[in-house]
Amino acid sequence: MVSEEHGPPVPELARRLLLTSCHIDPPRAFVAVLQRMHHAAIILGDLISDSGYAHRLATAWALPLRQLGARLVTDLHPADRGPKGTYAGAIIANGNLYCPLTPPALLDIAPLARSADPAATAAHDTATGEAARYKLGPISAHDGDGYHRVRCPAGGGKLRCPLQPESMTLSLDRPEILNPPEHPARCCTQQTVTVPVEINAKTAQKHDYPGAAWRTSYARRSAAERTNATIKDTSTTNIGRGWCRVTGLTAVTLFLTCTLIVRNARVIDAFETRQADDQRRTADGQPPRTRRRRRRGISELVDSA
Repeated sequence: MVSEEHGPPVPELARRLLLTSCHIDPPRAFVAVLQRMHHAAIILGDLISDSGYAHRLATAWALPLRQLGARLVTDLHPADRGPKGTYAGAIIANGNLYCPLTPPALLDIAPLARSADPAATAAHDTATGEAARYKLGPISAHDGDGYHRVRCPAGGGKLRCPLQPESMTLSLDRPEILNPPEHPARCCTQQTVTVPVEINAKTAQKHDYPGAAWRTSYARRSAAERTNATIKDTSTTNIGRGWCRVTGLTAVTLFLTCTLIVRNARVIDAFETRQADDQRRTADGQPPRTRRRRRRGISELVDSA
């Protein structure tokens, strides 16, 4: 469990666990767990997953979760990134539809490296923002069958194109299509295009990949790694080999459930202590306490020499 985007902090609790044999594909197994949560009236909200889950067949992961009302925030597998054909003339790429004349470089932007400096981050955000101007914009929500409608980015006022005369009155700071096709595709001639559920079924998600909004939202996934780390901590609840001397899924699941209960209780205590400390510091006119940086870069070592 993680906080909502721009929402208040919450304790990072483990809400469900699943222990199963290795012959079952993990994403398929976890879909059933999330379905049970949905039937228990628990709203899934944002569901953050890495490319190991997102790369599965859409019918095994993405589609069932969208049917439950989950909003996917996923890291696309390298094999799923970039242009993947067309629909109605529009380019299918990174979970969206783009203008047929989108510059190819804008469709092959890789995720920002973790070691990127501020200049590289700014350049990456500029490139992804430019790519968003060429995206066909949604003008309707998904219906019960998963269909939705989009329209040309020029019709939406995001770029200038002679095929949309009214867009040529937009300011010159917007991109302009200089050589429109002689025989425009359907996405250029129709006011709207209806997109069926099978288009971008596996890759469509809440934010444009791999833009700044996606990067900020996906960063919350580190909570899952922290959860794994806390139950593998040798000083507390270590679940390494030999941690319990029982066998069988039922018995080990019971032991693991108790382990996560203890872990959750420890997380709640730490969360409440931290919130109380932040409130005290705020009342004293001090900023909240931040985590001390532990890593030292090369430049810091050189400067200190």
